[in-house]
Amino acid sequence: MIKTIVKLAIVAVIANAAWHAFVPYSAHFKFKDAVEAASQYGSEKPDDELRAKVLEIAAEHDVPLTPEGFTLRRDLKHTIIDGSYVQPIEIFPGFSYPYTFTWHTDTFALQPPKVDDLLAPK
Repeated sequence: MIKTIVKLAIVAVIANAAWHAFVPYSAHFKFKDAVEAASQYGSEKPDDELRAKVLEIAAEHDVPLTPEGFTLRRDLKHTIIDGSYVQPIEIFPGFSYPYTFTWHTDTFALQPPKVDDLLAPK
């Protein structure tokens, strides 16, 4: 009887840790995908506007990102965004572990021709 209770307690602690780790990881991957989409479809936006969009996406996904937590640069048709943030993960009730999440996106965007460009005489 005692053995069963101890085993159930161990399983409950492991399930609790797995759940508390899953939520921040899930938010991180959703955040990373949204940043990649924003950088791909926002290739014509100015850098400041794209930076603001990344911070907006972070707020939507409950990611504790600061403006100093990421870099944005452009190289020809590439938009490269690198960043990191620290999120505490509760491993055991009352015990949190500060985990550093990092990400890197390198999107390549070709803009389709505009109607004016197609109709212009050559």
